[in-house]
Amino acid sequence: MKHARVACFGAIHEATLADGKLKLSDGRLVDEKEVTWLPPVEPGTIFALGLNYADHASEISFKAPEEPLVFLKGPNTLVGHDGETRRPRDVEMMHYECELAVVIGKKARNVRREDAYDYVSGYTVANDYAIRNYLENYYRPNLAVKNRDTLTPIGPWFVDKDDISDPMNLKLYTYVNGELKQEGCTKDMVFDIPFLIEYLSSFMTLNENDIILTGTPKGTVNVVEGDEVVVEIEGIGALKNTIVGDEVFVR
Repeated sequence: MKHARVACFGAIHEATLADGKLKLSDGRLVDEKEVTWLPPVEPGTIFALGLNYADHASEISFKAPEEPLVFLKGPNTLVGHDGETRRPRDVEMMHYECELAVVIGKKARNVRREDAYDYVSGYTVANDYAIRNYLENYYRPNLAVKNRDTLTPIGPWFVDKDDISDPMNLKLYTYVNGELKQEGCTKDMVFDIPFLIEYLSSFMTLNENDIILTGTPKGTVNVVEGDEVVVEIEGIGALKNTIVGDEVFVR
C-alpha cells in the first residue's frame, strides 16, 4: 500500500491512495492538488551513500569505494513532493541524484545481512541534490554540499516492504523539464541494502524511521533556476520538484 503525509484543512494527516485521490485517515477524499505534501515519514537519522554506483563514480573520475562512503543529513534538508529546492546564486554546478530510500522499521543492532529485510518497513524516493561548488573531497563531503535547507525532496509515497518483491532490481529515472536525463537500476549498487544494514548496525543502533539513501547511478547533469525535476523509481512513485533562486527565500 502507498502511504503519504500531507497538510490540509489546517492539520497534518496520514493519507493513502484511493481511486486516484488521497484518502485521509478520517475518511475524507481530497484531490492531490488540494494538499501540501510532506516527507512521507517523520525521519530519524538520515544516512546518505556516496559513490554507491560504480558508473556514477566513474563519470566523476572516481573509483567505487572499498567500503561504504556514508555521511549524515539533517531533517532540515527534506522537502515534500511538489516542493521547491533552492539554488544559491553563486553556484555553478548543482545536480540531482535519484535515490532509493530505505526506511528502517524497528531497532536494529548487529544485524546479519540474511536478516536485514526483517528490519525494513518500506521504501520511498529521494532526490539528494548536490552542490558541487562546495565540495572539498568526495570522501569527506562537507555540510554545505549536502545539508542545506530544502536540498533533499523525498516522497511522495511510502510503500510497504511487502509490496516491493525485489528492491535490488528497480529501475530509476530522472526527467528534467520532461526530458529523460538519468536511467539506472538498483541492481548496480556497489553495496546492496542487506550489506548496508549489516554494516551500519555493526557499530551503531538503527531506529524506527531512520532512512538510508542508497546512492545514485550515472547521468547527473547541472540544473538551474526554473527547472522542473522528476525522479522516479519503479513500483514506488514519481517525485517532482522545482529549482528556485535565493529571492524566493528572501535571503
